[in-house]
Amino acid sequence: MSDKVELPNAHPSPEEPARMYANHNASARQQQRVQNHVRNNDAYAFFNLLTSEQLLDKVESLLPAHRERLFPPTETLSMFLAQALSADRSCQKAVDEAAVKRLAAGLPQCSTHTGAYCRARERLPMDMVSTLTCYTGRWITAQAPEPWHWRGRPVRLVDGTTVVLPDTPANQAAYPQPRSQKPGLGFPLCRMVGILCLGSGAVLNAAIGRYHGKGGDEQSLLRSVLGTLERGELLVGDAYYATYFLLCALYERGIDAVFEQQGSRQRTTDFRLGQRLGQRDHLIVLEKPVIKPDWMSWAHYEQAPQSVTVRELRAGGKTLVTTFLCPKQTDKAAVKSLYQSRWHVELDLRNIKTTLGMERLSCQTPAMAIKEIWVYLLAYNLIRLMMAQAALVAHRLPRQLSFKHTVQMWFAWTQHDPGAEHEDKLYGLFVLIAQQRVGDRPGRIEPRAVKQRPKPYPMLTKPRAIMREYVREHGHPKKLK
Repeated sequence: MSDKVELPNAHPSPEEPARMYANHNASARQQQRVQNHVRNNDAYAFFNLLTSEQLLDKVESLLPAHRERLFPPTETLSMFLAQALSADRSCQKAVDEAAVKRLAAGLPQCSTHTGAYCRARERLPMDMVSTLTCYTGRWITAQAPEPWHWRGRPVRLVDGTTVVLPDTPANQAAYPQPRSQKPGLGFPLCRMVGILCLGSGAVLNAAIGRYHGKGGDEQSLLRSVLGTLERGELLVGDAYYATYFLLCALYERGIDAVFEQQGSRQRTTDFRLGQRLGQRDHLIVLEKPVIKPDWMSWAHYEQAPQSVTVRELRAGGKTLVTTFLCPKQTDKAAVKSLYQSRWHVELDLRNIKTTLGMERLSCQTPAMAIKEIWVYLLAYNLIRLMMAQAALVAHRLPRQLSFKHTVQMWFAWTQHDPGAEHEDKLYGLFVLIAQQRVGDRPGRIEPRAVKQRPKPYPMLTKPRAIMREYVREHGHPKKLK
């Protein structure tokens, strides 16, 4: 994305107001044009973020052609965002809240039936949500302060995860359940690979595909969004990404990388080979694979270099592969420290899936489910935007602030005064957000186990429709066979 953007000034001075235009009348007219889309509707607090002066141009350019309705695109998107962050994510709750807000504001009453809102969500363009997500992510990170980078260079983290969809025939057809599960007993799964900023934690782009099958692996999904990375940036990822052709693609784009070595390659790594740089640290030349990958065309395969030189080193109990070839410029300790920062992407995905609730989607069709994922990512970036502003106010790093605390403060803020836009109040909100900081616990180890057991219900071993008929005829069985 080529737009040159700047972080919003969290507390601009009276002498230098944070305006998009020098002519305040032009800014006011543009603000009014977008506000007309939500006339006679009580916009949620997320709409205030999306229509701030910094994002106003982008929101307006993405608005689709539409006629005046009860739920125009801006209102629909704002409700969708609030719905995704709510513990009760039902459309009924979203519509009920809209009806109550209209009633409290003295506006004409509206129906509490969900049909109009559901149709409005379907009309909401997918490109509008995904483009806003990528734009806000790049906007937060484009001109981040120097301390947010690693040795003056932006670091990008990549990782994949899976998301569970509702068990509907349409979702099963588009995103089938794992083949290890019996038909009718599993849930549809989709895979998502995201590129995130280490400094701010914002999502820069994401690719979504099937859990298994051609084009559903993390490598294929990353290749589809590789253009998100810019020359001079660094990419850090786990062992899924240390492949020959990805390293060649990064070399071609001027992007350095640090990955964990793949398992099979890690077991056969011999540090006695190649050019020795130090203890368990060497340069080695990788030859182009003889067999062309299925995803690659013959033209691209023939254009790929015949060999590529990489550096392998052993640090922190892992074998790492990197394009930092000079040990004097980037020693082993620096590479180890950089790779350890990869763990932040695991925490970011946990924040998106667990804290925000994206682990299990609620939309019943594939198109709406993917749109729901992008809404979650947009909501996540808006929370990261507030954390970036709070970090600037407190002269801290965004990674030192608590994501969950920011979400809790946001909920408290919207419930107390959702329409407040006074600068002094926002400044106070950022101060409160920056008060809770994340503890620094290097080398922390926790068992992947839970102490509290779930309720002792048996596992469903037959499709639900079959078991429902069985219960009608024979009653509930003591054991499911």
